[in-house]
Amino acid sequence: MDPCISDAVSVASTARQASTPSGVGIKPRNRSHDIAAALQGEWLNDDAFLTAVFNGMSITFPAGEKFFIDSVRHYRQDITDPVLQEHIRGFCGQEGFHRREHQMYNETLCAARGYDLEKLEGKLTRRLAWAQKNLSPIQNLAITVAIEHFTAVLSELLLSSDSVMNKAHPSMRELWRWHAAEEMEHKSVAFDVFLAVGGTEKLRTSVMRRATFFIGLELTRALIYILRKDGKLFDFKIWRTGLAALFGEQGAFSGGLEPYKEFYTEGFHPWQQDTQHLLTEWASEDAIEFA
Repeated sequence: MDPCISDAVSVASTARQASTPSGVGIKPRNRSHDIAAALQGEWLNDDAFLTAVFNGMSITFPAGEKFFIDSVRHYRQDITDPVLQEHIRGFCGQEGFHRREHQMYNETLCAARGYDLEKLEGKLTRRLAWAQKNLSPIQNLAITVAIEHFTAVLSELLLSSDSVMNKAHPSMRELWRWHAAEEMEHKSVAFDVFLAVGGTEKLRTSVMRRATFFIGLELTRALIYILRKDGKLFDFKIWRTGLAALFGEQGAFSGGLEPYKEFYTEGFHPWQQDTQHLLTEWASEDAIEFA
């Protein structure tokens, strides 16, 4: 082979596939959180509805994070960019620690409040197992890309200066903001792998529509179960004030709709939503707390 052609092939095979900004590290932090006392009560602003929403969200994380790791790892050998290879390792490490911490969270929560963990997470676990068995690897990766965008949008809300987590029990605030910061650090890893292995715009957006439905279904199901077990399902005042606290003008999720919708625009990429300043602010606070 002509040396010039050989050199061109070598350069092409190691073309950059990663897009995470150079100033953003994807660093797994092996943290443990002393949250047992907080989980016994309404740890978020002393609000039963908000607490139930985030507790229900935590229920979905362990099975989801295992699915994400598996879907990204499937393509690890197809990635030629050493930077993206390193980002994959960081992604899997971070998600592994998140999975462990939320499994502990969920088991502690259910023991403290009399919830049935298998009943809460069983349907989701079976749905993800079905997807791994019946869908193609690229479809499963597209599911991961979609849900990672949800977590990136949520992370931006949780790390903002007016975040609802500022009203949380300190140990819970620390856990959720640690999780949010690491989700933000690796928010483009699955996306970059998806692009590198030939994922299409059509698949990405069509899967997001279905993922949106199923995420809403799972979170609603968990919320209803928790409120029923707590004897508050038919307390309409809790629903009225709770929905306002989530979606009202100053609600916990207000401001999230537009970043979510940007996913459907042609050529979208997660770091078009530049959230590096939030990571810088979190890192400064984290350095003080863990000094």
